[in-house]
Amino acid sequence: MLKGRALVKDTDMEEEMQLRAMSSASEALDLFDVFDHRSIASHIKKEFDMMYGGGWMCVVGSSFGSYFTHSKGTFIYYSLGSLKFLIFRASST
Repeated sequence: MLKGRALVKDTDMEEEMQLRAMSSASEALDLFDVFDHRSIASHIKKEFDMMYGGGWMCVVGSSFGSYFTHSKGTFIYYSLGSLKFLIFRASST
């Protein structure tokens, strides 16, 4: 499992959801080229929408900035190797 390889930088997710985020990233990296960030992000977003309901956002890359509002308990930012993953559910306010 990725738990030992992924480095969580910030989160307010419950541990089970964090593990799902890391597992989804691992699955996406098995399916897509490591440089195909759009397909990786799309795979993770679709999985989270299916498992937890709609409204999820996912950003994948080696360098990016962000500023957003998210629903409480739905945010994680972590790295896996040289890639960074930002997953959150958009806030309605």
